[in-house]
Amino acid sequence: MVFVTRLPAQRTSLESVEEQYDWWRSAACREADPELFFPVAAHGPGAREVARAKAVCAACLVRRQCLQYALATHQLHGVWGGTSEDERQLQARRDREREQRDRRDSRRPARVEPGGNGVRGRGSRIRSI
Repeated sequence: MVFVTRLPAQRTSLESVEEQYDWWRSAACREADPELFFPVAAHGPGAREVARAKAVCAACLVRRQCLQYALATHQLHGVWGGTSEDERQLQARRDREREQRDRRDSRRPARVEPGGNGVRGRGSRIRSI
């Protein structure tokens, strides 16, 4: 039996929730020791556990879905989708920076010199013909 706690606006049918996480049934880690994926530290002896966990992930058919889940739910600990905590934090930071840059660029009007026809010459400046 699956229990899902959601706000009323977020409630979906049980079938769609099960379909959403159906990938988990195919995960290679289902048969592995869960402690392997949650080492005490990422350095020292924990680094060997992280490497072993990543080896399990490397052979997993649903690694991409696992990583997407971890990023979407902000999993702070453990190895998910073949990535360590530090790697996911770095990827999340890069994604945020890219989104901010895209939003900023989409709000910026295109620069055109007054009186020009928009034809570009050598370099990046717009010149009039």
